[in-house]
Amino acid sequence: MNNKLYVVAVTFVATLGGLLFGYDTAVISGAEKSIQAYLIESQGLSTWIHGLTTSSALIGCIIGGLISGIFASKFGRKNTLFIAAVLFLLSALGSGYPEFLFFQKGTPTMGLLLMFNFYRIIGGIGVGLASAVTPMYISEIAPAKIRGQLVSLNQFAIIFGMLVVYFVNWGIANGQSLDWINNIGWRWMFLSETIPAVLFGVLLLFVPETPRYLSLTNRDNEALKILTRINGPKIAGEIMADIKASLQHHASAKLFSFGRTVIWIGILLSIFQQFVGINVALYYAPRIFESMGAAKDASMMQTVIMGLVNVIFTVVAIFTVDKWGRKPLLIVGSAGMAIGMFAISALAFNEIIGMGTLVFIIIYTASFMMSWGPITWVLISEIFPNKVRGKAVAVAVAAQWAANYFISSTYPAMMEFSGGFTYGFYGLMSVLSLLFVWKMVPETKGKTLEEMEQLWK
Repeated sequence: MNNKLYVVAVTFVATLGGLLFGYDTAVISGAEKSIQAYLIESQGLSTWIHGLTTSSALIGCIIGGLISGIFASKFGRKNTLFIAAVLFLLSALGSGYPEFLFFQKGTPTMGLLLMFNFYRIIGGIGVGLASAVTPMYISEIAPAKIRGQLVSLNQFAIIFGMLVVYFVNWGIANGQSLDWINNIGWRWMFLSETIPAVLFGVLLLFVPETPRYLSLTNRDNEALKILTRINGPKIAGEIMADIKASLQHHASAKLFSFGRTVIWIGILLSIFQQFVGINVALYYAPRIFESMGAAKDASMMQTVIMGLVNVIFTVVAIFTVDKWGRKPLLIVGSAGMAIGMFAISALAFNEIIGMGTLVFIIIYTASFMMSWGPITWVLISEIFPNKVRGKAVAVAVAAQWAANYFISSTYPAMMEFSGGFTYGFYGLMSVLSLLFVWKMVPETKGKTLEEMEQLWK
């Protein structure tokens, strides 16, 4: 029992990286209209600039994803997460007060807009690092029989971070004048992230490095000690032998050492997770509800309701991923997302606005949260063999953030062209994601990380 509590405690600390991932990416949902008024419309800039600014953190996420493998291999999983915590803190302070040192407060300029985007990119690098290394850290710590549940907790933390920031943004904006929100309120939204960032950095000082990384750096005694605490002495010895066998010739392992298929499956999992349009719903949630006719306060509250639905259905995934398996959940989720998005598309084409649209958005997001949300991260953390995991995860995560950036930054322009077409596109991607999983993705339930090597051989 004690070893399970220990694993859960260590996982909890690691998932604060996921919470900050969700917090940092969703904080913009409450602030983006104020940013548009304060930094973009005040300078007569275009909708495209607004879309790029709203999504600028994703540039950092791509960079963070690309360098995550290098950092995780060179500095370790734990130290890379600590670097991410520092970047989250710097981004929160800088985004909330971009005038620091160089600009006069209350005077929007192009330079100030660029500085705001710079700080958002810094936070994005933290998100990119955390998004790759947090599930990697958990998967390398967790016993095989509960690995799916523990890695899924990271998705719960991401969604919980989003839900927390929805409440924080709503609390900051509630009862305040639009002028105050557009000049001061949005700053408090970004600055609020300093609290979880500091907590994450401090708690990381008390968790161990992963046994796989310790073994990789020839610290076998430390690795065995942690494995013993987690699994007991008998199983720890067996896992240690498997790790040593799987890490032979590690330095010479190339990205495609196990063929191209496993790498492409990782990349396509990442791309489909974004091309189904989930982050459009998350980033632009208040704006979407306002476009449906809701008042500003009501749109913020509907966003909170959506956040609660997201948390509930992520919990469904946590309790079923190690029972039902990864593939069934992904297939059911794809079908639900397709139904939700095609229905929203039809309503948009017919200019029908009402509760029906909210219901189908909830069907869509609930389907995503019980499937593609957590399960993509579970698969990315476990399908790659030990020898190439750092490099392969970095490629898959970078592809995910690149796809995220493309979808999020094109949304405003696509909506100007046609709302029905936009949501129909996401519905089509949901159908294609179902076919991809059915034909190409293997079931990994219950397999140790070392058994993945045999799967791809």
